[in-house]
Amino acid sequence: MSAPAGRTEIRLAGTGGQGLILAATLLAQALAAAGRRVAQSQTYEPTSRGGYCNADLVVAAGDAGAVDYPLATALDALVLLDRLAVGPSWPLLAPQALVLADARLCPELPPHAGRALRLPFSRTAIELGSERATNIVALGALVSLAGLCELDTLRHTVRTETPRAYVDLNLDALAAGVALARQHAATAPAAAPIS
Repeated sequence: MSAPAGRTEIRLAGTGGQGLILAATLLAQALAAAGRRVAQSQTYEPTSRGGYCNADLVVAAGDAGAVDYPLATALDALVLLDRLAVGPSWPLLAPQALVLADARLCPELPPHAGRALRLPFSRTAIELGSERATNIVALGALVSLAGLCELDTLRHTVRTETPRAYVDLNLDALAAGVALARQHAATAPAAAPIS
């Protein structure tokens, strides 16, 4: 199955407490600031930490108007921050989807026809001083590799929508995610932006 024409579907998935909903909200706000129409939804288990959690975005392409159906049916991009999220998310992948998985927390992935990359999101966040920034490292890599929006727009959104105590950490994490993506892009064939 593939997403209906004129829309892009994105999922950030892992476990509760990883900041997945925050990262998706930041991306949705950046996309909206760029003039895109976005619907966001999330799913989480009743446990506040450790249970399955995902945040989905459905983005209307260009001047396609409003998002006609707000739930993801065929993911064009998937970010995995825990192996627990592979099972519920994998069946929804579009054939050529981009999958970005944390190398430490998702050590193995099932076969996939599209691009599947394991990058050190959590290790990078730990090196920045807080594993809590893993979500923003992954967000930077996603936006950079998928070409979802201008990085300056996302930086502005992170700067204005992040609690003051975390602004510097999150901006550093965003930059680190972009750097991871650029390092990977320097050693791999270029991919077309998702739009």
